[in-house]
Amino acid sequence: MLRIDGITRAFGDVTALDGVSLEIGQGEFFALLGPSGCGKTTLLRILAGFENPDAGSVTLDGADLLSLAPNKRPINLMFQSYALFPHMSVAKNVAYGLERENLPRAEVKQRVGEVLETVGLSAQAGRKPQQLSGGQRQRVALARAIVKRPRLLLLDEPLSALDKKVRADMQLELKRLQTEVGITFVVVTHDQEEAMSLADRIAVFDSGTVRQVDAPVELYERPRSRFVADFVGANNLFEGTAGGTGPLKTEDFGDLPCTAVEDLPDDSTALLAVRPEKVALREEDGLLTGTVLDVSFYGGVSHISVTVPGRDKPVLVAVQGASGVQVGAEVGLHWEEQDAVLLPVTQ
Repeated sequence: MLRIDGITRAFGDVTALDGVSLEIGQGEFFALLGPSGCGKTTLLRILAGFENPDAGSVTLDGADLLSLAPNKRPINLMFQSYALFPHMSVAKNVAYGLERENLPRAEVKQRVGEVLETVGLSAQAGRKPQQLSGGQRQRVALARAIVKRPRLLLLDEPLSALDKKVRADMQLELKRLQTEVGITFVVVTHDQEEAMSLADRIAVFDSGTVRQVDAPVELYERPRSRFVADFVGANNLFEGTAGGTGPLKTEDFGDLPCTAVEDLPDDSTALLAVRPEKVALREEDGLLTGTVLDVSFYGGVSHISVTVPGRDKPVLVAVQGASGVQVGAEVGLHWEEQDAVLLPVTQ
């Protein structure tokens, strides 16, 4: 539905976007994920019409989008701050865009009623924004965005103002609403868990470029670059040399088992990435041996840091539930070949 081709945007000496190309399908929940300053919000503003690219094109259903004024685009943007009118009721906030289009009063009332029911705010229709919780204000902003039935809804860090529990509830709510109303959602976030839980596909941004576009599971389990492996979730990274599909040869730890995302030239510098939950603790010797530095309990998961001689950074291990291992214990670390990914170190 949406094709972004070679979009470039610079602000003085800073290149915010460098030849970004993406394709987003009808009804897809698509996430732009990356650290602050990587260009994802700039791209969102270009789609909304608040920024003009220096080069490139954007088409929606095959038609040029960049030539249209912001108010003529079948797109709505939900701001990070929600930007609700404080002097208007919930119903008036939601109705504002429809009233500006001079739609019949009866149609406006019907559509506002339907969308407030969809987001579960019918009982709060007469309240002002300051009388609502953060989660409720977020729903008002969402209702105001979808009531105009846009082809594309852009969301800029939509859940960042909410506390952890409300954010988890609203993630489910956003996904439910997106499925129910059938609108294509594009969400900007720096929160990896948020992107992984919401999106059908994720584009990982770094310094104005797209490093990888994939479904959440593929992105997590098969990263294709050092940046993606290091940014998306926790990872234990080992450098060495490899040829073909592995193993990784290291001076300090010998050969470490892994599977490659692509065949590597013989003796090329390579990187092994293994997730904490893929590393098993053993009482006997494993691939590596070390000393338990710290044990942190997070309810459903325990994180165990293990110092390994010859490695500057501790190896992180994640186990289900409470762990019986004690700080100072000598342990072995092991993982299976298919659970570690081999990457070219240059990416």
